Amino acid sequence: MATLASIEIDLRTCSEVFNAPVGVPDRTPRHSISEVAAASGLTAHTLRWYERIGLLDPVDRAASGQRRYCDADLHRLAFLGRLRLTSMPVADMLRYVELAREGERTAEDRRELLVAHREVVRQQIADLHATLAVLDFKIDLYAGRLAACGVPAQTPQTAQTTQTSDRKQQSA
Repeated sequence: MATLASIEIDLRTCSEVFNAPVGVPDRTPRHSISEVAAASGLTAHTLRWYERIGLLDPVDRAASGQRRYCDADLHRLAFLGRLRLTSMPVADMLRYVELAREGERTAEDRRELLVAHREVVRQQIADLHATLAVLDFKIDLYAGRLAACGVPAQTPQTAQTTQTSDRKQQSA
């Protein structure tokens, strides 16, 4: 009599897949909308909207009608989340997804879209660096003014120590 060999399946959790979207995604629909919302930081309403406008392919449903997302959906959501962080317009994200659906023949168009957006992101980074320099200058300026007035400058550590001491005095 033949015995069946045990099959070990190493399924990653919804959060693990979203936070590290690597490898070939499992296409088994198994993640609930609440799991995906928790992992992605998106609301269930936003997930349904992404599906409705076409950023996500139609999501499989359980027999009960509840949405079931697969790892491939999480991979796409992770990438879209990165694009959102860079302020890519939804229209451009949709254009990218539409091109991806058309397959390999649109690889150059997708590359060009991402190259153009990379320049936007580089400019945002340069703007943020300039803003940080202004903030650092102002912080140093105010620290110098306070020191000239005899007020000790507070570092994050001394500020925390002062707040802790204040709380202890209030509770005493």
